[in-house]
Amino acid sequence: MLTYTIRRLVLAIPTLLFISFIIFLIVKLSPSDPTAGLPLTIPPEVREQIRESLGVNDPVLLQYFKWLRLMVWDEPLHLLENWTGWNVAPDGPRIISYQTRSPVMDLIVQRMPQTLWVVGTSYIVGILIALPIGIISAYRQYSVFDQIGTFVSMLGFSVPTFFTGVLFIVIFAVNLGWFPSVYDTTHEVTDWDSFIVQLKQIIMPVMVLGLYNASQISRFMRASMLDNLNQDYVRTARAKGLSERAVVLVHVLRNSMIPVVTVIALNVPAVFGGAIITEQVFKVNGIGQLLIIAIQGGDVPVVQTVSVIFAVLIVLFNLIADVLYGILDPRIRYD
Repeated sequence: MLTYTIRRLVLAIPTLLFISFIIFLIVKLSPSDPTAGLPLTIPPEVREQIRESLGVNDPVLLQYFKWLRLMVWDEPLHLLENWTGWNVAPDGPRIISYQTRSPVMDLIVQRMPQTLWVVGTSYIVGILIALPIGIISAYRQYSVFDQIGTFVSMLGFSVPTFFTGVLFIVIFAVNLGWFPSVYDTTHEVTDWDSFIVQLKQIIMPVMVLGLYNASQISRFMRASMLDNLNQDYVRTARAKGLSERAVVLVHVLRNSMIPVVTVIALNVPAVFGGAIITEQVFKVNGIGQLLIIAIQGGDVPVVQTVSVIFAVLIVLFNLIADVLYGILDPRIRYD
């Protein structure tokens, strides 16, 4: 397993380089000007000097290799220095946002906790809801519980998150007044009352994303359980006198989790993408809102960096899913 993991990590390097280059070319094709947001009174020669300082007029390959060096080496050292206080970051250029004139990684680090708090909580909630529903629906196939679970799952999966978010705001924030319609990212948890406020404002975005995630995962869980419930090893386990609880939760569930793990692992980057819309609806000051603002303003460095981070997440969680295969199924060997 260790050899396979190392081999996959080594192969991930050229994959990510190719993906980053394609993303860089696509973003560079979009019309953007780092001086577009400056006052009109600035002379053209000053604007040209700004473009030269940012390297916009350099050849595309040179721009890419400069950005890649900053992304792979300089920016991680700056993050390490900020987290540890060690003086390891080089004094030189950084990836600068066209709109804010601030380092892009600093903007991402500032907004990442909000995104992780909302997206991470929603994904955990979605999994905790989906797995029991899928297991019970498969075990009690065509029962009333199964019919209701199928209806809710199809509804949650087919309705887009921006519609669900607006619907939740109208019902629970406007009509009932239970929860705030806007997520206050400046709120700090210092005591029990502030924790209750944080809990209230996070419930709606978490439930919107959690409902969408649970709908998909529960369908996969149900289908995988149904495939394994009719296998010969299940009948053999029952014939040996094992309790129904042990048969379902130990034998069937473990084998059924293999395809579900793929869905859970590969959906993590997709959840970050889906959270872009949800963050806009609830005004969560996270990575999704940063990306939308960057796209609207033609902020090429921010779009490039965030897109590459999403690509890294996809490659990383592909590897995690493959490693978990071997843990869940002893018959799978990679070495």
